[in-house]
Amino acid sequence: MTVTVAKFIADYPEFYDGPDPQPASSIVQGWIDFAAIMLPADRWGAALDRGIELYVAHHIALQMKGAAVGRLGGIPGQVQGPLASKTVDKVSMSYDTGAVAIEGAGDWNLTVYGVQFQRLARMFGAGGIQL
Repeated sequence: MTVTVAKFIADYPEFYDGPDPQPASSIVQGWIDFAAIMLPADRWGAALDRGIELYVAHHIALQMKGAAVGRLGGIPGQVQGPLASKTVDKVSMSYDTGAVAIEGAGDWNLTVYGVQFQRLARMFGAGGIQL
């Protein structure tokens, strides 16, 4: 495994560019360590680093969302699905969340990183294919 905090920051700068607080290196390292336990290297092969980074990005995104809610006086950690529609005054907007959601993927559908992770995990977790 060659994923480090520095590599994660280089590959996913969106977590570090901007006005919001950045995830602490210890938190990122904790998720890297946990992903290394959860993802079998023999299944992921050369794509293991990508899988680890997507795993970490998904969990960090959810964690940062919870922290942002807490800073605004809300309850961090509340479960909330993807936004499907919103109305402000006379303007209404909706998204087809089912178009990008993966059936049976649960909370992995809550971030783009989770969706990408699930697509790869299902490919690498499928085992051999015989035609």
